[in-house]
Amino acid sequence: MSESKFYHISPAGKLKGVGSVTEALTTVHDGGFFWLHYYQPTREELSMLIDPLGLHPLSIEDCFDDDQVPKIEDYHKNTFILFNAFSYADSKLSIDEVDLFIGENFLVSVTHSEPTNSLLLTGIEQAVERSNESAREGPAFLLHVILDRIVDHKFAAIELLEDDLDRMEETMLAAISRFNPSELIRVRRDLVALHKSIFHEREILTRICRKDCPFVSDKEIFHYRDIYDHLSRFFELAETYRDLVTSLMEMYLSLLNNQMTKATQETNATVRRLTLIATIFMPLTLLAGIGGMSEWTMMTGRENWRIAYPAFLSAMVLLGLANYYTLHRLEKRRRSQGQSSLG
Repeated sequence: MSESKFYHISPAGKLKGVGSVTEALTTVHDGGFFWLHYYQPTREELSMLIDPLGLHPLSIEDCFDDDQVPKIEDYHKNTFILFNAFSYADSKLSIDEVDLFIGENFLVSVTHSEPTNSLLLTGIEQAVERSNESAREGPAFLLHVILDRIVDHKFAAIELLEDDLDRMEETMLAAISRFNPSELIRVRRDLVALHKSIFHEREILTRICRKDCPFVSDKEIFHYRDIYDHLSRFFELAETYRDLVTSLMEMYLSLLNNQMTKATQETNATVRRLTLIATIFMPLTLLAGIGGMSEWTMMTGRENWRIAYPAFLSAMVLLGLANYYTLHRLEKRRRSQGQSSLG
């Protein structure tokens, strides 16, 4: 058996726990409505509600399908709503499906993860007691409370995503070598999932505010409009952060390109220095190869070696200096021509 909780909300707006589905079904004869909250239920448990509550088998199948998008479907005796709850912890976005069935005198909710289950149950009695006048309006009030909690929790996830984006930007500007671009891709993927979910959830609230759901009274519509306004704001934030992720990626590529350009310039400068050295020593190497010790002695005579070798070395030094100054002057002229063309 799954860990489920069942409640009866009296006509006075008092929430009281009951022990079983059967007891909840019998308490409705005393007035008010009942709430059946299932946590990780089995198919058999939900199938038991088909006859007494008129739940459609297809909507029960949707409760166990992980690839569903948020949606609202109207049936003869109830309306099925699929919403997504988001939680963000340790730089990881978790998505949990919340399935809701609202009828004339009942509300059924289904969750599959512990954080979402605690989100819906924690403080629910206090929330009903604070608004016991609204609780008398029926299941639509409790549905509003649940949806409002889910949407507020989305904002907490969005804020944590924003903090991660700020941290990534600071890391990127401080030291690009410590920045991991895969984190930016992960955040972008999370924002896409959040954007997609909020888009469909806005359509759900639009239909409710348009009075397409027969189980939400005109008096409760104003509460749902408030949820719609929050979702619209979060939708715009998700779009803004997606643009920010794109800007950060472009910034990362720009900084990376600047680093590569700097490395290329340093390599070019090193190659130029090596080329200069090689150019200077090439004629000297040629002279040393042609007129080595033995050849130079043969050309000047053995008796003149005291003068011949110093003269040879001096000629090599002078030739090297002449090559250096010639190359330096050509490089200087090239730079001045480049600056004049830019001007």
